Amino acid sequence: MVTSRVPAAVAALLDVLRAAPSLAEVHIEDGPTAVNLTDRDRIYVGWQPNGEAGVSLQQDFNAAGARTRDEFFTIACYVESRAGDKDMAARRSRAFEILGVVESELRASEVSPEAPTLNGTVLWAHLTLGDLYQEQREGAIAGVNFQVTCRARI
Repeated sequence: MVTSRVPAAVAALLDVLRAAPSLAEVHIEDGPTAVNLTDRDRIYVGWQPNGEAGVSLQQDFNAAGARTRDEFFTIACYVESRAGDKDMAARRSRAFEILGVVESELRASEVSPEAPTLNGTVLWAHLTLGDLYQEQREGAIAGVNFQVTCRARI
C-alpha cells in the first residue's frame, strides 16, 4: 500500500525538468549538493537555501469510510543564475526565464497532456509561491525559491 505520493512526484518532477529541451543547459539537482561554480544556471528540486523542509505534506480522509486519503504537499525548489560579473539585472532576468520554463513544463500541452499530473503521479501540480534573492559574491547571483504544490489521492 502506498502511504505517500511524495517520492514518485519528486522523481517525476525531476524527469519532467530533465527532459525539457529549454533546460538542456541548466544543471538540475535532486536535493542539496555542493555548489559547482562552473555551472552558471541550476535548479534544485527538494531543497532551498536556508529552507527547513524539502517537502511539506498533509493528509486527510477524502470521504466517509476511510478507504482513500487526500494528500496535499509542496515540493521546495530553487532556481539560481550566477556569473562572474556584477550584472544583477542579467542574472535576475535569467533566473526568471528559467522559472518560466519550469512553470510552462507543468502546464498541459499537446505534446505533454499529462504535465500537470507529473505524468500521472498526482491529481495536479502547479508552481505557487516564490521569493527572489540576490547577492554579490564572486559575481552576481540571483535565485528564486519556489514551491510546486501538489494534490494526490492515496
